[in-house]
Amino acid sequence: MRIIPFLLSVAATIGLVYTLNIQLSVNGGKTPKLGYLLSPQKGFWQNAEPTNTSFDEAMISDNLQGNSEVYLDDRLVPHIYATNEHDAYFIQGYLHAKFRLWQMEFQTNAAGGRLSEIMGDSSNGTNFHNIDKFFRRLGMVYGAENTLKAMEQDSGLKAACDAYTDGVNAYINSLDESSYPFEFKLLDYKPEPWTNLRTALLAKYMAWDLAGFEQDFEMTNARSIFTKEQFEALYPYQADSLDPVNPRGTVFPKRGADIIPPTLADSAYLIFKEAATAFTDIKPDYDNGSNNWAIDSSKSKSKRPILCNDPHLNLNLPSIWYEMQISAPGLNVYGASLPGAPCIVIGFNDSCAWGVTNAERDVRDYYEITFKDSTRQEYMFDSTWYTTTFRQEIIKIKGKPDDTLQIPMTVWGPVMYDTSFPDKLHTGKAYAVKWMAHEESDELKTFYQLNKAKNFEDYKSAINTYKCPGQNFAFATKNGDIALRQQGKFPAKWRRQGDFVMPGSDSTFAWRGYVPDSLNFTMHNPARGFVSSANQYPYDTSYPYYLGGKYPLYRGILINRLLTNMHDATVDSMQQMQNNNYNLFAEMARPVLLRFMYDNTLSGDEQKYLDTFKAWNLRNDAASEATTIFNLWWDSLKVIVYGDELGQSQLPLVMPQKSTLLESMIKDSVKLFADDINTTEKETIADDVNAAFKKIIPEVKLMDEEDRLAWGKFKNSGVLHLLKIPSLSRLNLFAGGGEDIINAYKQYNGPSWKMIVELTDDINAYAIYPGGQSGNPGSKYYDAFIDDYIAGRYYKLLFTDKATLQKQTTLKGKITFSKSRQTT
Repeated sequence: MRIIPFLLSVAATIGLVYTLNIQLSVNGGKTPKLGYLLSPQKGFWQNAEPTNTSFDEAMISDNLQGNSEVYLDDRLVPHIYATNEHDAYFIQGYLHAKFRLWQMEFQTNAAGGRLSEIMGDSSNGTNFHNIDKFFRRLGMVYGAENTLKAMEQDSGLKAACDAYTDGVNAYINSLDESSYPFEFKLLDYKPEPWTNLRTALLAKYMAWDLAGFEQDFEMTNARSIFTKEQFEALYPYQADSLDPVNPRGTVFPKRGADIIPPTLADSAYLIFKEAATAFTDIKPDYDNGSNNWAIDSSKSKSKRPILCNDPHLNLNLPSIWYEMQISAPGLNVYGASLPGAPCIVIGFNDSCAWGVTNAERDVRDYYEITFKDSTRQEYMFDSTWYTTTFRQEIIKIKGKPDDTLQIPMTVWGPVMYDTSFPDKLHTGKAYAVKWMAHEESDELKTFYQLNKAKNFEDYKSAINTYKCPGQNFAFATKNGDIALRQQGKFPAKWRRQGDFVMPGSDSTFAWRGYVPDSLNFTMHNPARGFVSSANQYPYDTSYPYYLGGKYPLYRGILINRLLTNMHDATVDSMQQMQNNNYNLFAEMARPVLLRFMYDNTLSGDEQKYLDTFKAWNLRNDAASEATTIFNLWWDSLKVIVYGDELGQSQLPLVMPQKSTLLESMIKDSVKLFADDINTTEKETIADDVNAAFKKIIPEVKLMDEEDRLAWGKFKNSGVLHLLKIPSLSRLNLFAGGGEDIINAYKQYNGPSWKMIVELTDDINAYAIYPGGQSGNPGSKYYDAFIDDYIAGRYYKLLFTDKATLQKQTTLKGKITFSKSRQTT
């Protein structure tokens, strides 16, 4: 009889072992292999980091050239003191991997269309296979390969990249299963050797994030619904209130005679006729942007320049940035680095400081391709059939057969959409994508040289190689220079070129070369005492080339207003300005809204909330209830005014910008769209304003009763883990700020690194980012900065020499790097 319990016991054991070593399907996703994840020897327990962990370590590698030291300060910021430049970049790679390896792998796998290898074809409602196809067909790997060629043509940069890659791999080679970062265990895969191509892929990822937003198909659809007059009213080229980066009044030379629209543009392009069908797109956040400014000695209390920068990106854990100091002979730099690439991207050195904002220019267009037949072997171009080449890309899918893509390559670039990967309008046609990020370019060289820059001439030389994504480089030096230059390689376009899909069989629709370098502005020590940019239009419409793109207005106007009136500025002044929650758009919109209100028709509740709005101090502070009322009211108004016109199509369209509606109301030209075309009545803008307000009141009242009306609760900000796992994220943060505010903190997007550098003899620098130095969720350094970030506090940056740092009593560790074992 004992055989039966024995067999049951064996069966249960086998079943348990089997279950613990497979992934189970739960709610559309897959669990990790629980046996591995829960193993005391190898599982996630090994990633729990004691609060008093010492990071002391001795690292030996034949790839090093000498002996170097790294000191980790009280915030776990490493200070590298290397005996030569090669070892400095080796150590940077090692440290990036030691603290952020999974993040580096995951982001470059995403850029390279390799998420299906890790995540499977889909999980928890996310189609990873489709995301992979999107990035492959967009040409991310193709562009990275071209970038790598440029990176490796420069011997100095190639040496830096090779050393960096060796450093990453030295760390990877030191790992065993028990020491893999937590997410590798959770997702059940292993790190791969790092390559320079992965660094190039990271550059493409940033190019996509900052120059990947486009609306060509949506605008093509809009052209089919609206008359030209309506289109220009809904999507004007420039807002009346624009305060461009390059101040108004600049006189530009005339553009070349070749930048004129094709003769067929009116009949084949600017046709404003019918269009077709819809789909969901993958786009970076619309509000990815930044602020930067620099004031000269006339405006600062110390009589030295101050430079400030805060790039606005998705706020993730692990953070996009990793803070560090790198010191070697000829190099002493501090700032924010990108895990996955050598050098400091935003920061300062012994002599100068720099920061960047996105130029927002349109550098990605689509061309309709006419293939001869379904084999796609030939396509029409200027009345001639050209032979198509094909790029084969293999997408590996976890647990499933590979998917092999045959991507047609044309004179324009890769065919992104065709019948096997339909466009968002579902036209059934083929479209090639032409993107500046496909071209051979070497953006990393800019930062490699900026890290060593000493003066204005070095700055100009360093950014001269930078092409994509276009950036506004702010700069300041100890000797008093301030500067701002918009740098990038921009296509020379005629008005509206690239706003719509273009005919790919006609070379007259091609880009007409590039904007001359001399017409990218440079401001050097301007008389007004400051330079600034906040992603607004770089020029007014007198500029001789069409800019395309999308540009926010209000941050730039407010920054220029504040800097114009600023005197005796200090680091504290700058901190207050970066955390400024004043809503300039609301300042302009409130009197217009109130002008149209019928106060005598309001109920008691409606009057109460209108009074709250009237008494608002116009600040998007976390506790402000009026901010929530205003945002709901304005969104409701946009839908009432434009919803009927946009509702004429079931296909994707672009909602007009808020400045378009506001400026139309100010000029009273909104009558074109105030009337609801679906009713027999004739609505006015006053009718719309009142209807929009009354419509939101039930929701406002409910939130008020449930104590959810404060802006910080309504906005519900957070910092998401890259896998969007709530337990690995910081959620429900009570924070102010928002869209069009200098403190641009939305729900999950905002200032990702806030830096202030006063260029005194001993540089006086402060910064913070919403994250922590460690990428390990089991470390106290994982999200250590977030509470101070929300409170608007900064950390003083410890930019110093080795002797001074060695005296610090709060150091968290010392790591030695040597070619051979040291005897002392």
